[in-house]
Amino acid sequence: MVRRTPREGTRRDRDEVLVRRLRREEPGAAESLVGEYGERVYRLAFRITGNPQDAEEVAQDALWTAARKIGTFKGESAFGSWLYRITANTAYQKLRGRRGRDHAEISWDALLPQFNENGRHAEPVEDWSGKVAEPILDRELRDVLSSAVEALPTDYRTAFLLHDVEGMPNREIAKSLGISLPAVKSRVHRSRLFLRQRLGRYLTVA
Repeated sequence: MVRRTPREGTRRDRDEVLVRRLRREEPGAAESLVGEYGERVYRLAFRITGNPQDAEEVAQDALWTAARKIGTFKGESAFGSWLYRITANTAYQKLRGRRGRDHAEISWDALLPQFNENGRHAEPVEDWSGKVAEPILDRELRDVLSSAVEALPTDYRTAFLLHDVEGMPNREIAKSLGISLPAVKSRVHRSRLFLRQRLGRYLTVA
């Protein structure tokens, strides 16, 4: 028998109460939603948009939409995941009109290792994985990683954040962003390669 930890049980129970209050349109329910999820929704919106003002607007719209459309929540997934999907979709829609870098494709040629005519790596490949454990590099690594995530095109950054940071299943991401399942997998995979390449460059020099 699998037992839930107290923290998991508290989280689920708290959301169930909140959902019931929202469905009943009880006074203060919307405020409770903001208090419970406002900061996390804003953080996700900021990660996707990269702009405080846009993130604030996205967070407000997402929370308002969740409260207004609570009747469409079927409970098939966690309430938090449903709310994050609304947030991501709202942020994604806001950024769809942007041009240039945000809609660029990440080229496989730019990510795959380069080989010479003999089939060997054109540049030496260094095993830098051990450096990750060095405490002095910890903060710098976080900064480098954050910058690398921000450098991802919006389409890729959104898919990566939803999958690797928020833990959203691929099918939910595809539904939220209005793209195919293979497209989600491709964007997440290429994003990981891109981030690994950026970290590799930093750690090779460090």
